[in-house]
Amino acid sequence: MEEYPLVREVYPDLVAELARLLEAEGERYLAIVAHDLRLVAPCGCEDDFCQSFRTSEHPPGTPYGPGHRNVLLDPEEGMLILDVVDERIVYVEVLFHPPLVRQDGG
Repeated sequence: MEEYPLVREVYPDLVAELARLLEAEGERYLAIVAHDLRLVAPCGCEDDFCQSFRTSEHPPGTPYGPGHRNVLLDPEEGMLILDVVDERIVYVEVLFHPPLVRQDGG
């Protein structure tokens, strides 16, 4: 199994923002889980306003099925929306957000 990089090592500021916003929304468990997210794949849409990424393997364009919910967060700028399946964050939608800068040299 391929070991994907930890999001906290690639985008530490984003993980801190996610954890803070999740706590503010009363999503304490997800705030803790956010620290262990893996960067599986970028969205791939190539829209200039999108920096979204998958944190779990899942065939693009297929529904998540039972146990899926969205968590809308309220950042100071842009949009952050999480796809959560059975209390696991599987996708982080980052739209109209300040540019994410990789900290891992990748």
